[in-house]
Amino acid sequence: MKLFSSMNHPGVWMTTLMASSILMITMGSRQATGLYVGPLNTDTGLGIVTISLAMAIGQFIWGAAQPIAGAFADKYGPRPVLLCGVLTLVIGSALTPFVTSSWGLILTLGILTAIGAGACSFSVLLGAAAQRMPTESRGVASGIINAGGSFGQFVFAPIIGKLIQWVGWMGSMWAIAVVTLLAVPLLNKLTSNTHAPVKPSEQEGGLKKAVSDAMRNPSYLLLHLGFFTCGFHIAFLVTHLPTEVGLCGLSPTVASWSLALIGLANIVGSLVAGSCVNLYRSKYVLAVMYGSRAVLIALYLAAPKTEWTFYAFAVGLGLTWLATVPPTAALVGKLFGIRYLATLFGLTLLSHQIGGFLGAYLGGLVLEANKDYQWMWWADIALSAMAAVINLPIKEAPIVKMQAT
Repeated sequence: MKLFSSMNHPGVWMTTLMASSILMITMGSRQATGLYVGPLNTDTGLGIVTISLAMAIGQFIWGAAQPIAGAFADKYGPRPVLLCGVLTLVIGSALTPFVTSSWGLILTLGILTAIGAGACSFSVLLGAAAQRMPTESRGVASGIINAGGSFGQFVFAPIIGKLIQWVGWMGSMWAIAVVTLLAVPLLNKLTSNTHAPVKPSEQEGGLKKAVSDAMRNPSYLLLHLGFFTCGFHIAFLVTHLPTEVGLCGLSPTVASWSLALIGLANIVGSLVAGSCVNLYRSKYVLAVMYGSRAVLIALYLAAPKTEWTFYAFAVGLGLTWLATVPPTAALVGKLFGIRYLATLFGLTLLSHQIGGFLGAYLGGLVLEANKDYQWMWWADIALSAMAAVINLPIKEAPIVKMQAT
C-alpha cells in the first residue's frame, strides 16, 4: 500500500510493531480507569472528589514522568527505563485494591501506576523508534505506534468492564497487573542489540542546552499550550465519561463500549495523522483536529442522550483522541532534531498532563457542586477552539522543503 511505502526498510516494521505492542499494554488499561470510579466510590466510600483527585494526580505524574524517563533513555538507552516502568506499573496496580484511604489511593493509582505507565509511554517509545529508522519512515511509524495505545483501549475497556461485573474491581485490577507483565518480553525484543546513545560532543552542548534552547523557542511554547488543551479534554473524558453515561440513565455497558469505540476509531485517526505528517504541515493537522473537537462537543450537547448518541460521539472523539501525538512529535523533531526527542517531547507531554490534571480534578469538583458536567463541556469547547488557533503561528517549514532537506 502506498500509505506504508515509507516503511519498506529493514527492521522498521519490527521496531514499530514491538513499540506499538508495549504501548497497547501500558496505555490500554490506563485509558479505561474511569470504569473504576463508580465501583471504587461504592466500595471504599472515599467520594467522587477524592477519587477524581487521585486520578488527576495520576494524569500529572504520568506527564511529569515523561521528560525524566526520556532523559534517562537519552543517556542510558531505553531498555532499563522500560523495564523499571513495567514493574512499577504492575506493583501500583496490584497494591491499589488494598488501600482504604485517600493517601493510599493517591500513592498507588496516582503515583506508582502513573510513573510506570509514563516510563513506558510515548516519549521513550517514539524516541527509541525514531533513532532506529530513516526520516521518511518516522511519520507513519509514529502513527502506528500511537495506534497501539488506541487498540489497547479498544481491547481493554470492554474486558475491564466485564471483569468488574464478574470478579469485582479488585479482581479486575489484579488481572490487569498480571497481563501487564506480558510487556517484558516485548521490550526485551525491542531493545535487543541496542546500546545507550553515543555521548554528545562538547560543541553540541548536551541535554541542558537543548532544553534551554527549546524553552526559549516561541513555537515550542505554543505547541505546549495547544497540547495542554488536548490533555484537559482527554483526561476529563477518560475519568468522567462513564459517570456522564450513568447520569443519562444508561447502563455501564454503554460506558465501556464507548471507551472501546474511542480506541478503535483512534486507530484510524492515528494512522491518518501519521501519514498526514508527510503530506501537510503538522501545525495545520493539529489545528483541524482541535477545531473539530469543539464542533463535536457542541453537537453532543444538542443531541438526545441515547446509547447511539454516545457511540457516535465516541467514534467522533476517537478520530482525533490521541492522534495529536504523531504531528506533535513530528513538530518537535522538525524544530530540534531527534537527538533529544525523548526529552523534549516528554516535556510537551508534561504540558499535556498538566491539562489532564485539571480536566480530571475539575470534573469531579463541578459534578460535586452542580450534579452535572455542563460547565466542563463548555470549558472544553472554549479550550479546543483556542488550541486550534494557537497552533497556526508555529514556525514550521513547508513540507516540501522538509522532505528536500
